[in-house]
Amino acid sequence: MSKQMTFMLACVIVLSAVIPGAVGYFSARLEAIESAERNLHALEARLHTRMAREARDARPVTFPAPCVPGAGPSRTQLRQPPAAALVPESTDQPQRQHGLGSSTPAWLPELLKELRETD
Repeated sequence: MSKQMTFMLACVIVLSAVIPGAVGYFSARLEAIESAERNLHALEARLHTRMAREARDARPVTFPAPCVPGAGPSRTQLRQPPAAALVPESTDQPQRQHGLGSSTPAWLPELLKELRETD
C-alpha cells in the first residue's frame, strides 16, 4: 500500500469515531437545553398560578372608621418624647464631658467614686 492510501484510511478511521461522538455530544447538549426550557416554562406557569391565587386572596386594607382630625393625639403630643425616656439630670454634675457634647450619666460619678474607695 502506498503512503497516500494509508493516510486516507487513517483519516477515515479517525473521522468515523469523531463524527458520531460529536453528533452524540451535540444532541445531548441540545436535549439538556430543551429540558431546561421545559423546566423554566413549568416554573413560570407555577409562578403565574401562585400570583393569581395571591391576587385573588388579597383584600384591600380599610379602616373601621374614617380618619377625622382631632380624634387622635395632637401633633404636639406626637413630637414630645415619652415620659419614661426623660431622665432627670443632676444639677451638681457638669453638662458636658470633655467637650464631646454628651451629658454625663447620673450613675457614672457614683461608680467612679466607689471604684476609688476600693483602691
